[in-house]
Parts: sequence; structure tokens; C-alpha cells
Amino acid sequence: MSLQTLNDILLAICKKRRDRVMLQRGALGWVPISSTEIYRSVVGLARGLESWGVSKGDRVAILSENRPEWAITDFAALAMGAVTVPIYPTQTADQTSFILNDSGARVIAVSTKNQLEKVLTIQRHTPVERILVMDAVETAHAAHMQGLMLQGPINFDPEFDALSQAIAPDDLATIIYTSGTTGTPKGAMLTHGNMASNVACSMEAFGFGTKEEVSVSFLPLSHVTARHVDFALLYLGVALAYCPDIAQLVQALAEVQPDIFVAVPRVYEKIRQQVILKAAGFPKSSVYRWALSVGRAHRAETLAGAAPTALSWKIANRLVFSKVLAGIGGKAHEFISGGAPLGRELVEWYADIGIPIHEGYGLTETSPVIAVNTPLAHKLGTVGKPLPNVEVQIASDGEVLVRGPSVFKGYWKRPEATRDAFVDGWFKTGDIGHLDSEGFLSITDRKKDLIKTSGGKFIAPQPIENSLKLNPLIGTAVVFGDRRKFPAVLIAPHFPALEDWARANQIEFGSREALVANAKVRALYEGIIEDLNQNLARFEKLKRVLVVPEELSAADGTLTHTFKVRRRGIEERYRSLIDEMYAKAEATGG
Repeated sequence: MSLQTLNDILLAICKKRRDRVMLQRGALGWVPISSTEIYRSVVGLARGLESWGVSKGDRVAILSENRPEWAITDFAALAMGAVTVPIYPTQTADQTSFILNDSGARVIAVSTKNQLEKVLTIQRHTPVERILVMDAVETAHAAHMQGLMLQGPINFDPEFDALSQAIAPDDLATIIYTSGTTGTPKGAMLTHGNMASNVACSMEAFGFGTKEEVSVSFLPLSHVTARHVDFALLYLGVALAYCPDIAQLVQALAEVQPDIFVAVPRVYEKIRQQVILKAAGFPKSSVYRWALSVGRAHRAETLAGAAPTALSWKIANRLVFSKVLAGIGGKAHEFISGGAPLGRELVEWYADIGIPIHEGYGLTETSPVIAVNTPLAHKLGTVGKPLPNVEVQIASDGEVLVRGPSVFKGYWKRPEATRDAFVDGWFKTGDIGHLDSEGFLSITDRKKDLIKTSGGKFIAPQPIENSLKLNPLIGTAVVFGDRRKFPAVLIAPHFPALEDWARANQIEFGSREALVANAKVRALYEGIIEDLNQNLARFEKLKRVLVVPEELSAADGTLTHTFKVRRRGIEERYRSLIDEMYAKAEATGG
């Protein structure tokens, strides 16, 4: 069927009459949810919203971890022409209040008792009139979603179907608040047509849905990448197993054994870190190094989608590569990355162990996919070719400009910001990149992240940071030095690995503060930077390293919810340490 609105996805799911559309973990294992159950739940919930006076254009917020009720709430609101407003479950009460007030949400669906209590503390300061709760929580302040879902019909409801099909492509579907790496979050307005046009072709070349397949939904659905992927996979007939907590991901992968694995770069980085740490001791390290050399020799075959047939590769696969795949469930045959830059070295490492990762690129404002590598067109070091319905051009200053049906209509209640986001009808992505002769797009950095030293040299920090993050001793690396005499780097260690290293080197420490202050630890990280500097241009070389005694996180405002660096948050948090470091360098003539 032709995909015009997001409501067409629900129709496509339910017309197929499948026994396993979604999976939810229960006390006795993974429980399948059929298309009939989904339809009944969506219609029941939609009727409940209708009885509260929710109508076309009203905003319905969702504050929940990944679970079937998230998608059911989304489908129910969209079917009525309401506008869904996702909120990360990790956001604070103040952040939640800002989004509810800015969007004017009348209804909010929450997952658990904790999320309900968060909303109750702020409700009187927001426009929220009604609260839905997914769990069976004893409360007089919210309606139970399960009861409403069970009131839906067993068979198709012509009145509901007509209502959902009356929604037009130009109707507003969702307001997604950007992660705010540079300031106050803005609500990107995406229509049904924006998202549907992107879903229709973003995964066309992968051939999903030709057989029974399953994927684990664990990336937060509040983020556009995860929501888009789930919409696309459901539309193509792939079953989704919902994992509400990333701490449960390893268990979920082992039990579900997904055919398709979609993650952000940080997840791929952590998998690689664990492999390297496990292979650290002799004789494993020698076997590991040999296996990687074999994989590297057959990299081209892997990237072309062919399983190498050489005996050496088969041995390396049995000894090393298969162990990595087993950690992802053992059956995955397609790997996709989005949400942030993956980094060439990380892609090469995975290709060398027999796993080609199809990196894609996009933004919230583009619904989100602009370009993606596919099994039919894959080029290492790029984010793939632009989608067939998306136009890309490179501005004179290197900025990537985009136009097409998936580009958003503007920012909610921010006409000036909307005007600033476009130039001559093209959306300004804020990313620096280039298109090669074959039409593959490469992204080098964020335009605003480019560092200009006081000597006038421009430095792109992301490639440097991506190289550093490949070291298992580094959790996060942030290069800075804008308008300074030289660039430097802040490192938040991967503390489990660092603590193991310290014990192996007889370094006593009573706290993380004492650990990073140790002279041997400082020398360790200075050595890592010295090695990296050998591969950098003279003006890029990092002259100082600042090691901090904590891992960065979204909770402290230094990372976004998809693990991207919030440079402003980091500079604010560590401003005194950074200023002190540069002052000492100035005093010593460094």
C-alpha cells in the first residue's frame, strides 16, 4: 500500500493479521502481542481520549520507557489527529514541566509509579488535565491505560478507521524536542507526511519483511531515530521486542536473538571495549591480533555482504568473531547505526570481525534519515547515499543543505528560529560534509563544534574524539581550545577498565579522585594522547590532557540522551579546571 500518513502503518499492521507483531517480557518469558490485540488496544485507548475531549491538534505527551504501550499510545493519539509529544523518562521534573508547558499538552501517558509521581509534583504548574498510567498503580490521580485498552473491539471498527484515514499528510503528527546540545530545546514540528515519506523509503534497500524477523527496541522512543526505526520495521512486518532498560539489553539479546540490530555509536563502542578487555591477556591477545589481521585482509568481502570462504577466516570466525556476534544474540544479519557519528576506525574494526555496520545520517528536523548505507550501496567512511526523495547540496562553507518531503515545517512557537533554519528553501543541517563523485555523503563535524584557535586554524574535534574513544580506558573524550593558543582534551575514563589497570600496576586508590590524581595514571593518559598526536597535523596536536574523576552522563547535563557530547554543558561544569590548566600553560610558556 502507498504510505501517506503514520495512520497507514497501523492499518498495514492490522490488515496482515499476524500473531506476533510485538513482544513483551513477562514472568514466564517473552509474550507475543498479535495485530488483533494491538488494534483493540489502540481503538480502546483512542475512544478513552475522545471521551476526555481530546481532538485533532491537541497535544498528548508520552513519558515512558520502551514498551508496547508507548507505541499503542502513539498510534491512538495519531489516529485521532492529536499531536504526540515524547519526553525522555530520564528527564527531570523541571525539564518535563518545560516541555509540557511549551507544547501545551493536555494529556500525558506515564509508565510507572515513579513517573506518575514526577508528573504529580508539577501538574498544577502545567496545562495537563488528565494522566494515563501504564502500570497497575494504585492511584486516584490517573486513569489506568490497561482498562481502556481492553474496551476496544475484537473486530474492525469502521468509524475509527474512517476517523484515522481522514487525517491528511499535512496534518501535524508530533512535536519532538531537540536534545539541546547548544541551548534551550526547541520543538520540531513533524507532519504525518514528513515521517511517512521517510519511513516509506529509508529501509527499502534492506529487504526486511520477506521472512519472519525480529528486532529489539531499546533505543529511547523519545528520540526520533528510534521512533522512526520502530515505525519502519513494524510497517515492513518485523516483530519488535521491547527492552525498557538498557541494563537488561544483554539478557534481552540472548533471549530474543534478533535478526536486525539497530544501535547508536556508544553501544557499538561499548561492545568493542568489552571484546578488547576480554582479549587483553596472553594467549588470547595473540589470537585476537591474528584474527583481526585475517579479518582486515577480507574486509572488502565483508563490506560487499559476502561471507569470506578462506580457511583462515573461518578459523578466526570460530575463535573470535562468532563470540562477538553471540553477545548480540548470535543471529543478527543486519546492523544499523544512527543518532551520532560512528567514526571510521570503529566501522573498520567491525568490518574486520565480519560485521558490516550500515551507518545512516539525519536530524530530528528531517524525520530523520537523510542518507544511509545499505547492502546494495555501502561505502566505508561515509553515511551512504541520500534517500531517493531527498536532495542534498553542499554550501560554499561546507554546510550540508537538504530539501525534500521529510524536512520539517518549523519549530513550535519559534518563527524566528524557523526562518534561521532555512536558506532559499534549503534546510541548514549545521553539519559540515561533502558528496563524492559516486554520490556518497560524508560528514566531518558539526559547524558549531569547529574549533578556531587563536592562531586562526580550524580543527574538527569529532574525528579526534572518535579515535580516542576506541581506547578501552576512555569513556568520553572532548577536544576544546576555541580562541585559545592550542587545543587540549578532557577525558572521562572508562573506570572499570582503569581500575583494573591500576590494580594490575599496584596503584592504591580510595576514590576516583585519588585515582585520576595519581602520577602514573596521568602519565598513562598523557601517553595515549602522545600516541594520537603522531597522526595529527601540527596545529591539531593536543598539548594538554585533563582527566576528570567521573563519567559523563545525561543526568549531569554533559551528554544528550543519545550520548552525544554537550560541549556547552561540559565547558560550564569544568570551566574552572579548564581555565586553570590554560593559565598554568601560559605561566610556564607551554
